[in-house]
Amino acid sequence: MDLAEIWRVMRRRWYVLLPGLLLTAALTTAVHLLIPVEYQSQSTVTLLNSSKATEAFDGNPFLSTQASLTGMADGLARNLNSDGAKADLKALGVTGKHEVKIADNAQGPFMWLTVTGTDPAAVLKSDELLASYADKRLGEFQTQQSVAPAAMIRMATIVPPQKPQAQTKTRIQYIVMVGALGFVLSLVAVFFVEARRRTPRGKDRPAPAGTPAVPATAGPDAATAGATDETMALRTVGSGGAGSP
Repeated sequence: MDLAEIWRVMRRRWYVLLPGLLLTAALTTAVHLLIPVEYQSQSTVTLLNSSKATEAFDGNPFLSTQASLTGMADGLARNLNSDGAKADLKALGVTGKHEVKIADNAQGPFMWLTVTGTDPAAVLKSDELLASYADKRLGEFQTQQSVAPAAMIRMATIVPPQKPQAQTKTRIQYIVMVGALGFVLSLVAVFFVEARRRTPRGKDRPAPAGTPAVPATAGPDAATAGATDETMALRTVGSGGAGSP
């Protein structure tokens, strides 16, 4: 079946295709309305060496880097993603979903703080609260270990919480999936109806000229009987013609 035949079938069974397309349009509209647009804000922070460790570098923390800082960043990220941290952040007013991890391809203790939600203003505020909470937890870790203030690792903001950006990828994927599925099912319904309505080959085909008509309900014996009757009639006529003067 080529494209021209498919198009002819679609035109012939438009009364099946049209309701399917209308239902598909209604479903895609419902998905568009029911799935809200999500917004995402992200900030970047880094861990810095203590003021005591940077004395040899004239107090410049960016000249003093250690592998232990990256390990501390990984541990802090895991703590901020824990259930306990989620409860604390919720109590502080953080809404939506948050995620903390070491920045991709980072060459140091850089961390991404990300918040995702449906309200742009709330997302931005939550990202700011998350950054403050991360700095607080870093201090609490070291206080619990009785680290002297001058030897404590510090946190600095590299990129402040950014303006929330719409995340439409998932929403578009659902809309495209529903639309494609609805269109395919509509075509399946069209060709199903076409197959049920199409006359089988050989049925209702006109008989060749000169062939005696046979009732549709009669079997092979009926055709044989018809031929025999015709032969007997011809013999009777022939016999009558031979006896005439």
